[in-house]
Amino acid sequence: MILLDNIFWHTLTGPQSKFAAGSGAARRYAAGFSPIVGFADPLRPDFDALAPHCAAGESFYCDGWSGAGPAGWKIDAESTMFKMFWDAAMPAVDDAPEAIPIGPQHLAQVLELATLTRPGPFGPRTIELGEYFGCFEGSRLIAMAGERSFAGSLHEISGVCTHPQFQGRGLARRLMRKLVRRQMLRNETPFLHVMHDNDRAHALYRQMGFADYRESVVRVISRG
Repeated sequence: MILLDNIFWHTLTGPQSKFAAGSGAARRYAAGFSPIVGFADPLRPDFDALAPHCAAGESFYCDGWSGAGPAGWKIDAESTMFKMFWDAAMPAVDDAPEAIPIGPQHLAQVLELATLTRPGPFGPRTIELGEYFGCFEGSRLIAMAGERSFAGSLHEISGVCTHPQFQGRGLARRLMRKLVRRQMLRNETPFLHVMHDNDRAHALYRQMGFADYRESVVRVISRG
């Protein structure tokens, strides 16, 4: 579980290194993926190593760093988030057998839904990072959930969102349980991130079987 303390560094220098850019003690997801950075030492992030791999004005999410902003960088937002891990039995059945695997043919709908609901850092290539499933009303994508970072046996559930017109049906919950089951069948431990002020989602995840691991600082930063 200790990998969860600095999961994005372990992801970007490990299983998902082919999706990363950076050098030395800094990495980022390559352009087009989720705008997230990772540092070998999140308490002393090496922004000099990161800078050559970032465009001016480009924004990123940064986990675990709370020091003063370095020259040439701007802190655009700051909050905290909970890191949570699955701490319950594997779901006995697939709760969303009707869900459809999301692929490149769904990209326009995926980006439209993500723009509307803002499920966290998301880019046009994010769906390449793992399995994504969607619920459809006819040909319309109304809910989705998928996978993002992973390292060791830890595998993140991310991109969870439901169109406002279709909330209250339990679609996101069923999609998440589908992913939890698939991950556990691969001997993986599901985890996720949730913002500290999203009380509704935090309570739901606890009810489902996720437990708090720790609360971590999260910032949005951009290169000047």
